Amino acid sequence: MSLSRRPLAFVAGAALAAPLALAGTAQAATAAAGSEYTVTPLKFTVSAGGRSCTVDADLYRPSGADAQHPAPAVLATNGFGGSKSDGSTDGIGKAFASRGYVGLVYSGLGFGKSGCLITLDDPETDGRAAAALVDFLGGTRAADDSTKAGFVTQDGPGDPRVGMIGGSYGGAVQMATAAVDHRVDALVPLITWNDLGYALAPNNTGAADGVSSDTAGVFKWQWTNGFYLMGEGQTILSPSLDPSRFGSLTCLHFAAKACDTVQLLNSGRYPAGKTAAVLDYARSVSPVSYLSRVKAPTLLVQGQADSLFNLNEATATYETLKAQGTTAKMIWQAWGHSGGQVDGELDLGQGNLESSYVGGRILAWFDRYLRHETKTGTGPEFAYYRDWQSGYGTAAAVPGLTQKMYLSGDGKLVDNRSKVSRGSRQYTNWLVPTSHSESSLAGLVGLPDPKPYDTKGTYLGWTSAPLTSAVDVVGAPRATLKVVSPKTERVQNSGDASDKLVLFAKVYDVAPDGSRTLVNRLVSPVRVPDVTRPFTVQLPGIVHRYESGHRLEFVIAASDTAYFGNRGIKPVTVVSAPQDTGVLELPVVGGTVTGGTVN
Repeated sequence: MSLSRRPLAFVAGAALAAPLALAGTAQAATAAAGSEYTVTPLKFTVSAGGRSCTVDADLYRPSGADAQHPAPAVLATNGFGGSKSDGSTDGIGKAFASRGYVGLVYSGLGFGKSGCLITLDDPETDGRAAAALVDFLGGTRAADDSTKAGFVTQDGPGDPRVGMIGGSYGGAVQMATAAVDHRVDALVPLITWNDLGYALAPNNTGAADGVSSDTAGVFKWQWTNGFYLMGEGQTILSPSLDPSRFGSLTCLHFAAKACDTVQLLNSGRYPAGKTAAVLDYARSVSPVSYLSRVKAPTLLVQGQADSLFNLNEATATYETLKAQGTTAKMIWQAWGHSGGQVDGELDLGQGNLESSYVGGRILAWFDRYLRHETKTGTGPEFAYYRDWQSGYGTAAAVPGLTQKMYLSGDGKLVDNRSKVSRGSRQYTNWLVPTSHSESSLAGLVGLPDPKPYDTKGTYLGWTSAPLTSAVDVVGAPRATLKVVSPKTERVQNSGDASDKLVLFAKVYDVAPDGSRTLVNRLVSPVRVPDVTRPFTVQLPGIVHRYESGHRLEFVIAASDTAYFGNRGIKPVTVVSAPQDTGVLELPVVGGTVTGGTVN
């Protein structure tokens, strides 16, 4: 698998990736290489979400672990569409068992050979199922074949010393489990979500809580429908599925409310009452709704190259945990769902824990909270991958907004209001998408994917002067905008959010030769709550050096190929004047963006 496709192992990425991941499973109780550990397949029948569910698991027992010499445990499950046999999930069991931990790796509900419906990591279903496996590690229940785990370190009767690790779908389930079972001692969620409503239909304005918005967002149809098809394709990938899954003719493998969410978003119509109900469900099964119950120390790892769950989601989770007093630290690594793997970065399939920065931080986290090595340091509060300099950058907190740039009426991005020229500019949307930003699913499985582009007349851009020195941006830029759209104004209060204006904001790096780079191909979808009022746009977090001689270009576009766009033609005008213009704020940690004459 190429570097750009490795991150798909956490989500079982595409139909091409899943059969490969399923091919290498060990189905017998065998001794591993060098007799470092044994692997025993187990089945558990658990009660979760009002159903009886079969859970398919593998127990990794390190050599020497017994009742007199117990070891702490690591519990993990797969990303969406995968199973316990995926390279990265199976790799977790191998990696930690070879380092003296008891590993219990299982196929999540609805995947592999585990039964029941897909509920999108509902704490009362997926969390309760995982809690039953904690019971096994605590010695208070046996597997279906009567196997017991009498070799796990205990903090008290029935209370095992256990941490959880995993990515994407296998990341959110950790917080769902910790919310319903406080016996979990440490979490390491990688590349996962804060609010699934935001992830599937983001709206980067009108935030009510973290990344969540009061206004229905812009449907991310490529990712959402890709996951829907992976969920529905489970009968092909694993013919021995639990018959109880066949509870619906439209969504054979999804719980009814999860199915309703996908179907409503696909309809393109978002009436207030019905939309609120499905978004409430998406949020109810998301960390944003239950983080107050998560007390386990949490090391969040999020990918910079991730158009599915961007850095803002991890930041929202991190800030909530910190505010409530839960021990938490955060790392922004290079790779996510959209690629970005680089040599030397963490690869759980390879088990390169000691040799990678993130892997070393994970080992230290578990040493501290599972082995109780109190002198072990767990690293800085915040760390981020830099592609322009060796090693990770670190900080005491996520950098804040430090520099303002102003949108001038002549298309310039200037550093002082006095440099803003009066003027108005207009764009209009077509009935088909005219901009392309994110890597498409085709690109993620190796098929041709065009570079980002915007079609003339369907977007507006504001460009800075050439930089006189390199500028380092770490964090999420923010823009305050006001637009004029009479056609939108006439229909935006219809009671259907799909009648409101949709636009897409992004920041390019423009080289001296005019070529444009969209950092990690990230874009900020916005459904404007009210075009008669100013609104704030939160852009996705980035880590990027804009080199000397380059320019920044802030763009708002009418559409994007990865999302549903405007209903009908809605021309947009942006008016600028020195004391009344749009503002772009940047989290600059090195250098200064100057403004003035644009070459």
